[in-house]
Amino acid sequence: MISTVSLAAPAAEGVRAGLASASAASLWDRVFGDQPPPDTWVVLATAVLALAVVVPHGAWRLARNAITIAHEGGHGLVALLTGRRLQGIRLHSDTSGLTVSRGKPTGAGMILTAGAGYTAPPLIGLGGAALLAAGHITAFLWLATALLIAMLFMIRNAYGVLTVVLTGGGFLVVSWLAGPQVQAAFAYAVVWFLLLGGVRPAFELQAKRRRGQAGDSDADQLSRLTHVPPALWLFLFHVVSVCSLLGGGSWLLGM
Repeated sequence: MISTVSLAAPAAEGVRAGLASASAASLWDRVFGDQPPPDTWVVLATAVLALAVVVPHGAWRLARNAITIAHEGGHGLVALLTGRRLQGIRLHSDTSGLTVSRGKPTGAGMILTAGAGYTAPPLIGLGGAALLAAGHITAFLWLATALLIAMLFMIRNAYGVLTVVLTGGGFLVVSWLAGPQVQAAFAYAVVWFLLLGGVRPAFELQAKRRRGQAGDSDADQLSRLTHVPPALWLFLFHVVSVCSLLGGGSWLLGM
């Protein structure tokens, strides 16, 4: 009897290990495996939906909060990557934001950090388009969720917490509970929104500067850091956003 038990225990352990291994392999395949692209009409419909959110002022006024998350997240991520100390991020109800980091007030790290805001949404959209074109739809959703969770720890005001929690919650629900077709439609809509929505802020900044309402904008800060005219930095923001839209859009459309 004792001998039987001693043989059964290792067998049970082996079964549990096999199940755990199979579960881990299944999770890995679910996240990093290839998913089929949605039908062409879904890709076009999500593009139209994103455009309908970006162009009208009322819809854009609300949706721009998501662009602000990407904008300030870009500042924060590059600050960390360049060795600066990230102090905190604030998101405001007027869709503005503020990222505070400590470190050398001049130099390449500060320049890259200042330049990361307006370029972050379109570049994130471009990266997302590359993942979707490669069939990694679930990986894109999980990566976005992870970044939002990480960003949440750096938010320093209540409105910012609410905005990030609601946005991250949407990604989390779709990632865990939705079927492949819903995940694909959601992911394509998000990426289209980042690509299209990444174009508009640079034009808004240009209009504000023309009216003298943006004296401390990212472009002006970059000008003080580099002695390059703000208009050239603004031109760079336009180039990055438009090129990201053209490149990312062609990937999404399979061109």
